[in-house]
Amino acid sequence: MSVRTDFPADFVWGTATAAYQVEGATSEGGRTPSIWDVFARVPGAIADGTTGDVADDHVHRFLDDVDLMASLGVNSYRFSISWSRLLPSGGEAVSPDGLAFYRALANALLERGIRPYATLYHWDLPQELEDAGGWLERGTADAFARYARIAVRELGDLVTDWITLNEPWCSAFLGYASGVHAPGKQAGSSAAHAAHHLLLGHGKAVAAIREERPEASVGITLNLYSTRPASPSAADVDAARRIDGLQNRLFLEPVLAGHYPDDVLDDLGERGWFESQPADDVRTIAAPVDFLGVNYYSRHTTAAGDADAGVVSANPGSEFVRFIDTGAAHTQMGWEIHPDGLIDVLEQAHAYAPELPLYVTENGSAYADAVAADGTVDDPERAEYLRLHVDACAEALHRGLPLRGYFCWSLMDNWEWAWGLSRRFGLVYVDYETQKRTVKSSGEWFRRFLVGDGA
Repeated sequence: MSVRTDFPADFVWGTATAAYQVEGATSEGGRTPSIWDVFARVPGAIADGTTGDVADDHVHRFLDDVDLMASLGVNSYRFSISWSRLLPSGGEAVSPDGLAFYRALANALLERGIRPYATLYHWDLPQELEDAGGWLERGTADAFARYARIAVRELGDLVTDWITLNEPWCSAFLGYASGVHAPGKQAGSSAAHAAHHLLLGHGKAVAAIREERPEASVGITLNLYSTRPASPSAADVDAARRIDGLQNRLFLEPVLAGHYPDDVLDDLGERGWFESQPADDVRTIAAPVDFLGVNYYSRHTTAAGDADAGVVSANPGSEFVRFIDTGAAHTQMGWEIHPDGLIDVLEQAHAYAPELPLYVTENGSAYADAVAADGTVDDPERAEYLRLHVDACAEALHRGLPLRGYFCWSLMDNWEWAWGLSRRFGLVYVDYETQKRTVKSSGEWFRRFLVGDGA
């Protein structure tokens, strides 16, 4: 079992949240609707019928929440900026109230010795930009770069660490292929066009940030899955290739190697479209970054299927691939727990860019937490999940991987996208009726680990 001293003294230990999941105040301060405000009101789109209108009321309670972070002993906090709170309607005019909120948040963090890491896009596209075609349209990449420039101009004196996109795979394929996330479109393999425009927006934003704030540290966060075949058979190995390609390599290779994987474009049937795009696009996408964020939750074990037995994933091109239950323990999300898979994906990313610093920007688990009669929340499964993955981080360092930090998802329970309020990932329990926060036993475990008081 690892201890704090197994990690460098300057290792980044943080928690993370996303704007629409925690902020609330969706109609205050000039904020205009995002695609999630609209999608959450589609009947049946959200499991429990809730919206993020209030969520954790973080806009009004952020000082208390920053105090919670300080009590846990973290030295960093990863949050996202609501595009439509800072730039209503996705335009270029800064909202004074929106800017004041993010400056106050950053100042509160710095006053408590907590380093802010700001994510520019955590899935909440202004609805006006979606109405104009969203990420299926090339122009959205330019709009994102303008937003990035303005955000960094206005906040870059307080925030030095920037993440352009969070999990572009989810934005592209859950939003434009399966339609289970906002904006709820089912565009088939054309969802890959959204992936390209997201990455193009990333590259353009990197350039804009460097022009505006040369001292800034800039990266991107990808959700990577360890992917292994269920057997050595050629069919199962090819199934693993397909999923690894669509989930991981479609994003890793253009960002870190300056090209798209040919086999994935063939799987998607989109080679012609990609080859028709300007040649400069891949060079823009591959703009050098200062770090790579890796979000890791689980592993895929894959087998070949057929037209009757196949399971179609959110990714077009992965039809007739079956996902195999290995018998490992599951979280409430149904995700298998494989801590060694975290090392797999860190090694995969490292192979593309051996000198690039890596951060685990999300890692966490959902369980059906409950408040006991004495007011405590005991969640030993989450504490064990964290311990196992912190141990995996220690092993990654032992193997020489350039891992620089770990952010637990999440600081507190929040509005979990299409699951609404029905899934809890937090180190802190939130009573959504009263907004009372209660540190769970997993949060206490994390605090003890960070202060070196045993775990």
